[in-house]
Amino acid sequence: MTLDLAPGWTIDVDRGPDWLFIRLHGERPFETEDVELAEPLWQLMQQHFVHRIVLELDEVPVLHSRLIGELVRLHKRVESQSGLLRLCGLSDVNQQVLRTMHIADRFPQYATREAAVMGDRPTQPR
Repeated sequence: MTLDLAPGWTIDVDRGPDWLFIRLHGERPFETEDVELAEPLWQLMQQHFVHRIVLELDEVPVLHSRLIGELVRLHKRVESQSGLLRLCGLSDVNQQVLRTMHIADRFPQYATREAAVMGDRPTQPR
């Protein structure tokens, strides 16, 4: 299922057993910084009755501050319900952004959706 989130922001939503998979993408994605991500994703989790989510961010060129703030908000909500939020497909640049902001430990990062679900070792910095 594909949903429009905001101008330039589209998400693909897939459901797996006990997991929700969200891929952010678009023709010209992420040009606007003024977008709510945490609340719509939380609502999707509630609609699907899941507390585990994998965000596939391989098409996100740079994690800007507004998007990071939305990720932190979503993480807090998911964690408050004893859920799991995992990231996959982060570029080296985006991994470095999270390390620089000292929040990389909040977001386990995996190479693929499958690795995120299985809880394999998170991706280590190169």
